Amino acid sequence: ARGIRALLERRKVRYIEGTATLEGDHRARVRLSGGGDIEVFWDKLILAMGSRPLSIPTFPFDGRRVLSSDHVFRLKRVPDSLLIVGGGVIGCEFAMIFSAFGAKVTLVEALSRLLPLPSVDEACSKVLQREMKKQKIECLVNRTVERIEERAGKCRVTVVSSSLGKGSKDGGEEALIRDVDKVLVCVGRRPNTDGMGLETIGVETDERGWILCNERLESSVADVFAIGDVLGPARPMLAHVASREGLTAAENALGGARTMRYDAVPGAVFTMPEVADVGFTENQARERGYNLRTDSVLFRSLGKPHVIGEIAGEAKLVSDAETGKILGVHIIGPGAGDLIAEATLALQKGCTVGDLADTIHAHPTLPEIMMELALKAADRPLHG
Repeated sequence: ARGIRALLERRKVRYIEGTATLEGDHRARVRLSGGGDIEVFWDKLILAMGSRPLSIPTFPFDGRRVLSSDHVFRLKRVPDSLLIVGGGVIGCEFAMIFSAFGAKVTLVEALSRLLPLPSVDEACSKVLQREMKKQKIECLVNRTVERIEERAGKCRVTVVSSSLGKGSKDGGEEALIRDVDKVLVCVGRRPNTDGMGLETIGVETDERGWILCNERLESSVADVFAIGDVLGPARPMLAHVASREGLTAAENALGGARTMRYDAVPGAVFTMPEVADVGFTENQARERGYNLRTDSVLFRSLGKPHVIGEIAGEAKLVSDAETGKILGVHIIGPGAGDLIAEATLALQKGCTVGDLADTIHAHPTLPEIMMELALKAADRPLHG
């Protein structure tokens, strides 16, 4: 944060710390953190208020026993036991972090798999759940938390079958009881748009409060743009996406005509092993009518994973069977968040599996997995 402040100062950006409320007519009132308030006028406005954790009404956050992903950073010690509600990105990352710290972790997900996101390949979810089991993390999919009661200084959590999850043998009809020290709820986000005064200038939102924008990130009001989480889950809610949206909105606010591309956005989940993806999954490509093929390579087939002792995981490449064009890449394994960069560039530039197969990769390295994938997809496999 101090580094960002230094960047702002170097570029002579006026920084005001406080809470802003729009009051129409190109002006906002800021209640300063140190007391008092000031009026600020603007010609162009970029809204970047972000989001906050979504609470469940039947067991709201109290910051003591039932925690949000914000509260968890204020803990003074690692709890002996922790139940996490929600097996998405945040839930899975915290599950592995606290397990590594020595907590006994139970993870509850209402759908039939971990990381039940359209962008995450089902094979990656399967490998991740297997690795969590090895790390003694209890994963309860097809399950949901019905209630939380405080009993003798503990949280008694009642876990029941979910009506949302399908196709998994892990669900069950009987209720399960887990007594834990803390409960961490990671079931989504809500926009920080309430109380901002958006209605005073006519900015349109959907029924949940997410701001509606076009591909240039322009809102329904001239000279007003929006970026980041306030755009909602219809677009990737990722820090690196928000950063690019900020550059795009700033350029357009100054008269540019740049549009946002969301077809080659890399996603990274920092579990152990990491999960990363870009482009279409196998199911998404099939739904769009591609004559596709998929190829997979295990990390254990390379030398470097054995050297570093991280052989779990695989990489999958989805390509057009006729042209060889790369449609998507999905990785779970060591350094997946770094490896996806090459796949993202290949996808953005419209590369084929032949282009990637003919690219020399250093040995022994983890990026060799990309070469092995491409060679296999080009029917010239070496090791995979």
